[in-house]
Amino acid sequence: MNKHLFCFGYGYCGEYLTRELLKEGGWTISGTTRDQEKRQDLRAKGIKVHIFDFDTPIPDPLYVLSDVTHLLLSIPPDDEGDPCYNQYLQEIISLQNLEWVGYLSTTGAYGDRDGGWVDEKSEARPTTKRGSRRWKAEQKWLSLFKTHKIPVHIFRLAGIYGPGRSALDSIRAGIARRIDKPGHAFSRIHVEDIVQVLKKSIENPRGGEIYNLSDDMPAPSHEVIEYACQLLGMKVPPLIPIEDADLAPITLSFYKDNKRIKNDKIKTELGVKLKHPDYKEGLRACLAAENGEIMTESNVS
Repeated sequence: MNKHLFCFGYGYCGEYLTRELLKEGGWTISGTTRDQEKRQDLRAKGIKVHIFDFDTPIPDPLYVLSDVTHLLLSIPPDDEGDPCYNQYLQEIISLQNLEWVGYLSTTGAYGDRDGGWVDEKSEARPTTKRGSRRWKAEQKWLSLFKTHKIPVHIFRLAGIYGPGRSALDSIRAGIARRIDKPGHAFSRIHVEDIVQVLKKSIENPRGGEIYNLSDDMPAPSHEVIEYACQLLGMKVPPLIPIEDADLAPITLSFYKDNKRIKNDKIKTELGVKLKHPDYKEGLRACLAAENGEIMTESNVS
């Protein structure tokens, strides 16, 4: 039976997941975007994409979703909640062939832990508006597993990076800053490892489960930028104390939360072996991808 993945919010992760699924064969891919130009580009590649945002509903959603077997949900909620849940709940419940639903959330659901470690059993205590919205959306989607046995899986993502979206790019653009907040660390995850986890979950669905997606080495952002500068042979920006940095509110909100994310569950339950277990290996892979190189053990070490 042909499988059909529909991505509500066909973005960076959806694009990488699509590439891997199409290599396997037997998959149809479709989804939504807010961008007309992106829609045209994707349709030229054989991916049927519909315009959808808060003001533009999908025409005839029952027909569009009728043969969907897998749903990937990544559109961020607003104060009104998750737009997919709010607008297409009944259509999703009615799907006859639905095998897997993946909701891309955030580790921001855990809130601030003063640098401590959290795993999937840790209580959700979001301390930012963004984290609170995501956690509330998680609960809505998980309720469908409890009430209708919809195979919903929650993936709490640490900071996403990969080719075209890493410290290498911010350095080249001249916008990288090294902010010093003693004791603070970020967890992060390479997009290829996100895709690996999603594929493993698709192969072994366990409705109602929550998974943390992060690498093995939480680290201060200034260390990541320093290493990226070394890779590029560029001057390392000075270290700026956070109180002197005059950060925008959105950036400052990321520094409010300080926690380290445990990723044991994706390894033990899904059998994942991270391709990029730390930011150094991940950044080297990004640079190699930009240069058209294939990463091997010799050029990773």
